Amino acid sequence: MGVIETATNPWGQTVPIHIQFYLMWAAAIGGLAFLMVHAIYVQFVAAKEAHATPPSPALEARYPAKIKRHSLVARLFHWVMSVAMFALLITAFVPRMGYPFDWVTYHWIAGLVLTASIIFHIFHASFWMDFWSIWPDKIDIEDAKRRWLRATGKSAPEPRKFGKYPMENKMYHAIIVLSGLAVTLTGVFMMKRVRTPFFVRNPYLFSDMTWGMMYVLHGLAGVGLIGLVMVHVYFALRPEKFVITESMIGGSMDREFYLEHYDPERWKVPAAK
Repeated sequence: MGVIETATNPWGQTVPIHIQFYLMWAAAIGGLAFLMVHAIYVQFVAAKEAHATPPSPALEARYPAKIKRHSLVARLFHWVMSVAMFALLITAFVPRMGYPFDWVTYHWIAGLVLTASIIFHIFHASFWMDFWSIWPDKIDIEDAKRRWLRATGKSAPEPRKFGKYPMENKMYHAIIVLSGLAVTLTGVFMMKRVRTPFFVRNPYLFSDMTWGMMYVLHGLAGVGLIGLVMVHVYFALRPEKFVITESMIGGSMDREFYLEHYDPERWKVPAAK
């Protein structure tokens, strides 16, 4: 039981044609197992966080009651990308689960929406946002070491409060970027093999081997996204994280949550007027 599905082309060559689709179930089961283990760990094993000392009235007065976290443009991008991602996963894997339908057109349309949203986000993040705020920095790495040492019972200084994006968000973002780029870049080339209004169909653009490896990479990225999406939804719905989810809907969070969980020196916000 291998990972890659192969076939013999007219010239007698064995070439890859796709991934084995049991990997779809492996990704789903692995994602579910992670959610269960994490929920049990948080409930029964992890040390309960001590309540932070409430900020002084003078400190609270420096900040507005609502802290803006996401602009309207950023929120619209997130939800457009989310809808496109779910549409891609449904049209890619539901037929493989025994529910066939005419999925190809819906799949490439959703793929184009995802590709356009990613291109837009790259430009928006590069010129209108703090591009580097979502990537790990030296402080994140040092604090990750401190958390690991403390979690394993060793002595270490107390980790500092996060910047705008915690370390786990940054690592997830890096993984989703790699998976998203793999699935979109291969998907755009794969559109040359189907009839669309945008490209002249040309299944001979690449050799059988190159096409096969492209399908394999596309499939691996796709099954990886099953687990990644499951994890993302799980953390978005956890009670202690739901304030962050609400900020992706309304754009802001309460000042008290900001001061309790974030370092104002690392995530600077405009002062109260």
